[in-house]
Amino acid sequence: MIAAASPSSLVGWENFYVIVGSSAGALTGLQFVVIALASESRRRATSGQLDAFATPTIVHFSGALLISAILSAPWPSLSAVAALLAIVGIWGIAYTALVFMRARRVVGYEPVLEDWIWHVTLPFLAYILLLVGAFMLLSYSTAALFMIGTMAMLLVIIGIHNAWDSVTFIVVERLSKDKPPID
Repeated sequence: MIAAASPSSLVGWENFYVIVGSSAGALTGLQFVVIALASESRRRATSGQLDAFATPTIVHFSGALLISAILSAPWPSLSAVAALLAIVGIWGIAYTALVFMRARRVVGYEPVLEDWIWHVTLPFLAYILLLVGAFMLLSYSTAALFMIGTMAMLLVIIGIHNAWDSVTFIVVERLSKDKPPID
C-alpha cells in the first residue's frame, strides 16, 4: 500500500536538513579559504582551472543548501516541492556536463581518474538521484525522501572531498617550492 504524499512527510526530515544546510553553508566559507590559499601558491590557478575544479565545489554546497531550504519550507502540497527539485536536478545535470567540458579544456593540469570521479561522475549521479527522487516524491514519498536526502549528503561529501583535495594540492605545491631539489 502506498501512503499518500503530503507535506507532513517532510516533518521528520527537519533536523536532517538543518544539519545538511548549515553544513553546506558553513563549508562554502572553507572553499573561499582554499581560493585565498591558491592565490598565494607558486603556480597560480588559471580561470579555467577554477571554473573546472573550484567553482563546482561552491555550486554543490549551494545545491545542498538550496535543497535543504526547499525541503524545510512549509509547503501546502508536495507538487511544488517535486517541481522545484526536478528543476534543480535538471540544472545540476546540465552544470555537471559543463564542468566535464571545462575539465577537458584545462591547461596546466591534467585531470586524473580521481578528479573525473569526484568532479564529474559523483555529482552527475547525485543530480540524477535528485531528479528521480523528485519524480517519485508524489507517489513514493518515503523512498524519494531518502533518495533526496542521500543526494544532499552526497553533495556535501563531494564538496568536502574536493575542497580538501585542493588544499592538499596547494600544500604539496608550496612544500615543493620550499624544498631544494633532490639530485
